Amino acid sequence: MVVDKLVNWQKYPFGEAWQRAFSFLNSLSSETEDGKYEIQGDDIYAIVMSYETVLRSGAMLESHKKYVDIQATLRGTEGFECHSVDSLVVREPYDAQKDIEFYETDTKAHSLLSISVGSFAMFFSHDAHMPCLAVGIKKEYIKKVVIKIRAELL
Repeated sequence: MVVDKLVNWQKYPFGEAWQRAFSFLNSLSSETEDGKYEIQGDDIYAIVMSYETVLRSGAMLESHKKYVDIQATLRGTEGFECHSVDSLVVREPYDAQKDIEFYETDTKAHSLLSISVGSFAMFFSHDAHMPCLAVGIKKEYIKKVVIKIRAELL
């Protein structure tokens, strides 16, 4: 997992795919329309979405095998709960078509994150993450982007 400010993205030596992802990410604003954006075919793409954050009971703990996620808010603050997948019980087995696996949520997180405008979190296949969380007890309407990079490109 990587968590940092957007201005620091060039400090990471992840290559051309990383550069393409952040070039796209840095072109977005809170006015960007929701939808799927192709960056490099199926290898790198982005999904911009808007929704109200939820309390933990309404969120799902997930991980991905084929793609690495870069998640950033364009408006508002989103909470994340993070776990190592090797310590979790599978709730729904890996779906290769959707590139997602879900886990039971009765374990305590090893990390809690709050990602606000100007920051990002990057999740690898061993990083289970629970996005969409309200920070504290206050739900908030946010806009965010998830950039998917095929893992072998990094």
